[in-house]
Parts: sequence; C-alpha cells; structure tokens
Amino acid sequence: MEERKENRRVKVTKMLLKESFIKLLETKDIASITIKELCEDADINRSTFYAHYNDQYDLMGKIQNELIDHVEHYLAPYIHDETEEVSVEMVEGIFEYAMENARICRLLLSERGDLNFQKRVLNLVYGKYINELQQSLALNKEDAEYVYAYTITGCIGVIQKWLNDDMKKSPKFMAEIVINMTPGVPGE
Repeated sequence: MEERKENRRVKVTKMLLKESFIKLLETKDIASITIKELCEDADINRSTFYAHYNDQYDLMGKIQNELIDHVEHYLAPYIHDETEEVSVEMVEGIFEYAMENARICRLLLSERGDLNFQKRVLNLVYGKYINELQQSLALNKEDAEYVYAYTITGCIGVIQKWLNDDMKKSPKFMAEIVINMTPGVPGE
C-alpha cells in the first residue's frame, strides 16, 4: 500500500515539474531556466527535483523520450506491418496526438526546441517510408533519402504551422493534406 502511494506521489511531483517546466519554456530558453525558479513555480523542494532529474536538460530529455515513446507506441502497428502503407488514418493519429499534447509539441517543434528531438521524430517512420519511396517511385536508396528529407521536413513545417494557428483544421483534414502532398504515398 505504501509503495502505491509513493508511486502516485512521484507521478504527481513529476507532473508538477513538467507543467512548470513547459510554462517556463514558453517564455525562456532552456539555458535561462534555473532549478530554483522551476522548483518555486512547481512548489517543489530542490532536493525533490534532484531526486528525479540531474538538471533542466535531463528533465527536457525525459519529456522528449516520453513523447517519442507514445508516438512509437501509436505507430508500432503501422511500422511493423510490412503490408501496411502510410495511410490517412496513421497520419491523422499523429495529428490527434499533437493536438492532445499541443503545448509541449509546439515548444519541442519550435525554434526553442531541440533539433535532435526533431530528428528523432523524423526517424520514427524512416525505414517504412524509404522502402515505399524506393518501390513506388523506382528510386535507389540514396535518392529516396533526399525525397524523404524534403518530405519529412515539410511535414514538420505543416505540423508547426497547424499548431501555431491553434489547430483550426481537423486532424483528418491535415492528414489528408499531408498524404496528398507526400510523394510516393498513395492518396486515399
């Protein structure tokens, strides 16, 4: 029973720190955020912060890993099924996830965000999409990688614009746009 309470307490503490961190990131660069102000905003003791994280960069890394894990979990059935093509449903799910996590997605995909995180996001569907490009456009791997880089960078830009425009269009509408603009992926 005590272990369960502790786990719940830890989850609440981490959630408070994460929310305060996101709030601070909306107005400052990560290098300008101090542990003191983060703990004051979250109403958490500094020693409690250090029990869970090394510094603000460690906290950022763990938030990024959590986001990547959730997206990977969602995409797993699509990525691991060799017969499954990139579909509107799959892309719509990505937009729905971004909508549900708009604050953090907006930050992580912005100029304040980490380019390594953006690359990790791009690599989630790399293998599947490269194979589709090679087959549907009859490209060698090197040429398919250029098309992939162009396409994925554009997709990240579309998601950024959509988030910055307060997600006025539906995830389904956005997914259809992305699918229709993506070379080598059949539109539905």
